Amino acid sequence: MTGAGGFIGSHLTERLVAEGAKVRVFLRYNSQSRKGWLEESPAEVSDRTEVVWGDLKDPEAVRRAVKGTEIVFHLGALIAIPFSYQNPTDFFQTNVMGTLHMVNACREFGIARLVHTSTSEVYGTAQQVPMTEDHPQTAQSPYSASKIGADRVVESFTLSFDTPAVILRPFNTYGPRQSERAVIPTIVKQVLFDDMLRLGSLHPTRDFTFVTDTVEGFCLAGSAEDLTGQTVHFGTGKEISIGDLVEAAMRIAGRRIPIIREDVRVRPASSEIDRLLCDSSRFRRLTGWTPKVAIEEGLKSVIDYHKSRPRPAGREEFVV
Repeated sequence: MTGAGGFIGSHLTERLVAEGAKVRVFLRYNSQSRKGWLEESPAEVSDRTEVVWGDLKDPEAVRRAVKGTEIVFHLGALIAIPFSYQNPTDFFQTNVMGTLHMVNACREFGIARLVHTSTSEVYGTAQQVPMTEDHPQTAQSPYSASKIGADRVVESFTLSFDTPAVILRPFNTYGPRQSERAVIPTIVKQVLFDDMLRLGSLHPTRDFTFVTDTVEGFCLAGSAEDLTGQTVHFGTGKEISIGDLVEAAMRIAGRRIPIIREDVRVRPASSEIDRLLCDSSRFRRLTGWTPKVAIEEGLKSVIDYHKSRPRPAGREEFVV
């Protein structure tokens, strides 16, 4: 698995270990040998995981990670959208070329299935809702362009070389361990600990999926018989505006603070995504997946998580 030290990847690693799998994780080398969020996992997770250090931009390192595996979950990527405007070359080298190195290795070693992680960002803002897998794709940021490119690499290997791959496209995952740059942790931490809440636009809507439901989707993508060669996505099929999300967080936390609107953009105006709403019918039909965690239940889990941690939390998402 790539991306195992990150938000979704650490949860997925724990789930796979709990189900009895022996997991090899490919982590980006760092001088402190830090394992990201896996450092907070139970001891039995470390006991059942093998670490291969390297970088997705290094094809030989990717080969070492893939050799001898059966199912590959490829979650590793650069994901911080604001930084993609500043460093687009790094995003393309990691996300596109890194994925090329991954599918080459999977082809060489004859893996049974590659689950490649895409993103709802490839669609841009919704042109029609709910959004099916056939929705037009619009590269509204260098990040989304790099992910579109990565998806096309996987698709080409499936069509050209029969590489047994699934392109999995989750919508807006949230939950404990998510980067504090993301909107839900940003809102929750301010609601809990600040005297005012500073936000930009309140009208955009998103389809938020709790991390345990996302992990369930990954597990099904790795095992469902009829998914090879498919591009599928999933979400709850329900949208909520940022403003309504704020109201729900305040209600659950039992604390109201004033909202200060700030016109500070991390995206250019033409890159803003105003609406995302998923149609999961294809994935549900092929796997039986269904979301179990409603937004208020998930928000409470995030609030309880941040209440339990010292402030400031002092952890950013590790990208591996």
